[in-house]
Amino acid sequence: MIQWQESVSGALKNESSSENALTSCQKKYQFIVEELVNLVRESLNVSQRMLICTLLVVDVHLRDIVQKLDASVSLTSFAWTKELRHGWDYSSEDCVIRQSFSTMRYSYEYLGNAHRLVITPLTDQCYLTLTTALTLGLSGMPNGPAGTGKTETIKDLAKALAVQCIVFNCSSSLQQETIARYLSGMAQQGSWLVLDEFNRITIEVLSVVAQMIQSIQNAVKEEKQVFVFEEKVVKLDRRVGIFATLNPTYAGRTELPDSLKALFRPIAMMVPDISLIAEIMFLSDGN
Repeated sequence: MIQWQESVSGALKNESSSENALTSCQKKYQFIVEELVNLVRESLNVSQRMLICTLLVVDVHLRDIVQKLDASVSLTSFAWTKELRHGWDYSSEDCVIRQSFSTMRYSYEYLGNAHRLVITPLTDQCYLTLTTALTLGLSGMPNGPAGTGKTETIKDLAKALAVQCIVFNCSSSLQQETIARYLSGMAQQGSWLVLDEFNRITIEVLSVVAQMIQSIQNAVKEEKQVFVFEEKVVKLDRRVGIFATLNPTYAGRTELPDSLKALFRPIAMMVPDISLIAEIMFLSDGN
C-alpha cells in the first residue's frame, strides 16, 4: 500500500509527463494482477492461497483506482485524496493513513492471515464517511438490509488500519451495565466496537448509552489522557471507535432518540456490485 501510494503520487507530481507516468503505473499494476493470477493457479498450501487471494483483492482495487486517474488529476484533487492512502512519515518514522482531510496512524495490531472484503465503490464511500467521522470525534452508523456489508465494511476498514475490531450483537434484553463494561474497555484499549443491530436495544437503555458514547467522544475531542466514565476515572486511547449498524427492514425495531442520532454519521448501504465480485472470484479460482 505504501509503495502504491508513493508510485502514484510520484506520477501525479510530475505534471510535465504525468500522462506517460500514469500509463506506466496502469501497466505496472495490471502486470501485478496478472502475476498474482498466475501464482494463484499454482499448487499452494492453505496459508499461501489465502495470502495470495487477499493480495489479489487489494491489488485489483488499486489497479482500478489508477485506471480511473488521468493527466488532469493532481495531488490535491478529490479524485485522488478521497482514496485510502498509506504513507510513511519519515519525520515520526511511522505509517500514516490519509483519506480526504482525515489522518490516522497505523496501529500495528496483529490480525493474522485473514481475508479482505471485495472493495466496491460503495465500500470506498463507506470508508470515507467512517474516517471523516472518526476525525471529527464522532461515530459511524451504516444502515440497510441484511447482506449489504454493514458490519463487514467496518471490520475491513479496521484491517486496513490494523485496529482490533470487536462485534457485539445487541438484543432487547441487553442491560446498560454490559454496554458500559464494553465501552470502558474499548476506550482504554483504543479498539473499535461495532454494536450490531443497535436498534434492538430498548429505548430506556439507549438513552443511557447515548450519554456514555457522548462522554467518550467529548474526551477524544478534548484530547484527554484520562476521563471520568460512569463515575470512574479511566485511561483513554484516542484511537477508539464506536460504531453501530441498523437494519430497518425488520419489525419491532426501536426508533433511535435524536440525542443518539446526533452522535453518529449515517451511511446508507445497498446491495454490493455483483459484477466486481464475480471478477474477483473468477481471478481467484483461476478459471
